[in-house]
Amino acid sequence: MDFDFSPLIDSWRFLASGLGLTIVLSVTAVACSFVLGLAVGLGRMYGRTWLRTLLVFYIDSMRAIPVFVVLVWIYFAVPIISGYSFDPFWAALTGITIHVAAYVAEVIRAGITSIRKGQVQAGLAIGMSGAQIIRQILLPQAIVRMLPAFGSIVSVTIKDTAIAAVIAVPELMRQAETVAGQSYRPIEVFTTVMVIYFLLIFPITRLIDRYYIRVAHLGRS
Repeated sequence: MDFDFSPLIDSWRFLASGLGLTIVLSVTAVACSFVLGLAVGLGRMYGRTWLRTLLVFYIDSMRAIPVFVVLVWIYFAVPIISGYSFDPFWAALTGITIHVAAYVAEVIRAGITSIRKGQVQAGLAIGMSGAQIIRQILLPQAIVRMLPAFGSIVSVTIKDTAIAAVIAVPELMRQAETVAGQSYRPIEVFTTVMVIYFLLIFPITRLIDRYYIRVAHLGRS
């Protein structure tokens, strides 16, 4: 079999634009997911009973539904129900965010509950409020403990952006499909895309793991 990478060379600007959008979508989705996940996780732990019930249902629902289905539903069903049409990018960002945030919320909950209860009691004994205990005692230690899990979530989020191709978001995978269809060189195109995703995700996970090793002692109690 002869390999021909000339279509990739000819279309590198086209693919680069997709890679740029993938990075923008990934960074934004990670940031939004962590903010929403933190709010959901804290709400599940410390909110009123009715709020905890709703958040548990949301978390379990998102973990039971594939992100593909969430994206397609937001892009095609929401406009029918609400009359408001999503731009493909914003539909992808919304779907990935609400899906990944459910996992972030569970990581947050697990990290906080891993802190010994004696530290909370000590905080209450010296007159700290609940918010101060969370902000100054629990979260600083829990975040360190959660770093390995957060590294996995970041990598999964970046990979999930490839699913946005199904709703015509011109990210890397969508652009690669176009090039492969026009050049009839799917092996060369998708092998290159696979390498790009690897080069994008592998250093991030390694950096997070290295950083965790350096600060792991801060999460011990």
